Amino acid sequence: MGGLKDGRNGLWSMRGTGSVLLLAVLVLALVQPMAPAPSLHEPQVHLSSTSSLALTFSGPSEGESVTGLLSVSVTSTGTGNLSWVRVEVSDGSGWVEVGNRSSSPWFAQLDTTTMTNGSYQLRAVGHDADVDAEVTGFSSNFIIANQVPVITAFTVLNPGAGNGTSSNDRWWFATPANGTLQFRWGASDDDLERATLSNVPGTGNPSTDGPGTLTYGWDWTPGDLTEGTWNPRLNVLDASGLSATLTRFIGIDRTGPDIGTITVGSSGGWQMNNDITLNGLKSTADDGFGSGVASTEYSLDGASWQSTDADSLDLTLPEGENIVRLRSVDRVGNVGAVTQLPVNVDLTPPEGYGWVVEELTTNRVLPAPIRYVAEDAGSGIDHTASSIEYGFDTNGVGSIPDITGRWITLGNNAGLNTTLELASWATKSGQYLLLRATVIDGAGNTIVTPTASFQVLPGLDMMWNATNTTIDRLIVRPGQATGGVQIESTVDANEGYDGTVVVRLETAPADRFAAVDWTVMESRTLPAGSLSNGTHSMTWNLTVTVQGQLDIRVVIDPSDTIDEYNEGNNAIHFVVTGATISPGLVPSFAPSIGLLLLAGLLCGAVTRRPWD
Repeated sequence: MGGLKDGRNGLWSMRGTGSVLLLAVLVLALVQPMAPAPSLHEPQVHLSSTSSLALTFSGPSEGESVTGLLSVSVTSTGTGNLSWVRVEVSDGSGWVEVGNRSSSPWFAQLDTTTMTNGSYQLRAVGHDADVDAEVTGFSSNFIIANQVPVITAFTVLNPGAGNGTSSNDRWWFATPANGTLQFRWGASDDDLERATLSNVPGTGNPSTDGPGTLTYGWDWTPGDLTEGTWNPRLNVLDASGLSATLTRFIGIDRTGPDIGTITVGSSGGWQMNNDITLNGLKSTADDGFGSGVASTEYSLDGASWQSTDADSLDLTLPEGENIVRLRSVDRVGNVGAVTQLPVNVDLTPPEGYGWVVEELTTNRVLPAPIRYVAEDAGSGIDHTASSIEYGFDTNGVGSIPDITGRWITLGNNAGLNTTLELASWATKSGQYLLLRATVIDGAGNTIVTPTASFQVLPGLDMMWNATNTTIDRLIVRPGQATGGVQIESTVDANEGYDGTVVVRLETAPADRFAAVDWTVMESRTLPAGSLSNGTHSMTWNLTVTVQGQLDIRVVIDPSDTIDEYNEGNNAIHFVVTGATISPGLVPSFAPSIGLLLLAGLLCGAVTRRPWD
């Protein structure tokens, strides 16, 4: 028993040891790491299948750089019957079908230009119809390394203006129709192949640059380069089928711009200052659809041309008429037509000569013509701007008309040649019409005339009719009662007068002092209506009482009671001599006869004197 026991114990001891060993083996088996899955960078292990077929790729080799269009073929080895083959590609994130064929040859094409550069692998999955099982094969890992062409340069040599990067900033040329445009280009690429140029001026397009030798440019001379705008397009292609394009913007301009509307100084006409500013040189110039205005050239009265790129120009000009010649220049050097701009300077104010005013009377019915005569040898009188002002005054002096209290502008826009119309001139008798003129010339030079006055006179005028007013003798005997002086007289009026009129006969010694007054010899009052027809006749008789010369006058309205047009024609004068007259002698000859007798006596005495 003890032996059995010992045997059993030994058995269990052996069994325990074996169990431990078995357990250790199992643990080791469990913790042993599993084989890793195939990597894109390592050849895939062909999976076991019931098919005996194996699929392999013709390429690419491990790590090969692939560009453009990749063509691969799939071959099978072993026994079986392929009914279809599907080719897939993966960048490690999943498989994407490339092609699927149901008959031999088994191939596919991969356009790498549509894919991102990086590491890839192909997979072929086929169906073995004999065993109705799929079989799989893998390609080596390869690198897609497509380089898209990068255009490094695209230019047209020697533009006159612009940078060509947009339609708003073109390269501009003044190239003639038979001239040449020199296009140049450059690009970076590992398999650059060719380039084309389109949308160029002239007929046709340049030939393709490449393949083979690349010249990197075109000297384009079609012979019919017309003015206008174009957008040349460069297209660069590489052997991988990748391309890049770039557009430039050009224009051809052979026509000079036109000068626009230039503003001269402040008025645009005659200037009253030597310093003149011309505005709008560039802003109003017009270059059509060309390169644009760059500057303005100017010449003063035929002098040499000068240039400015500003929109305004300051000039100092002499007085008188000046001609400024202007022409615009565009950005490619085309010069436009010459414009002759008159710029006239007048520094001298107008010269006034005086007033022309018709006679003003209380019986005026029509408007009174009023004109101020002035002259300006330079710019001339601006009659639109010039004006006449008026007012009525009591005495014709002063700077402000005291009756109207202000100056009134004649508002008929007639300048210095106008009329003054009143509702009634009859109320203005004795008043003075004050006038002043503001005379402005074409440049703005101004004068204001001194105040001029014109009295409004009465319309009525009485006067002696000189023809019908006579005296019958000039020498009379003093104190002679009969046969004295007789005066026939006629009073005339320029219009009918219905009132009374006083007339007088007056005398005064011819040798009187200034202080001696006239003596009234007779005074008459003509009844009302005597001059209703404008005339009245009467006779005066006067006896001369003393010897010597005597002044005689007949006077109308001696007290100036009646308001008349002319008070100076109200008297008419005569001279009468009072003298002793011998009988039978003509009074006017008596002194002469006495002198003759005296001379005869003297001659007789001389002839009787004996000679020594």
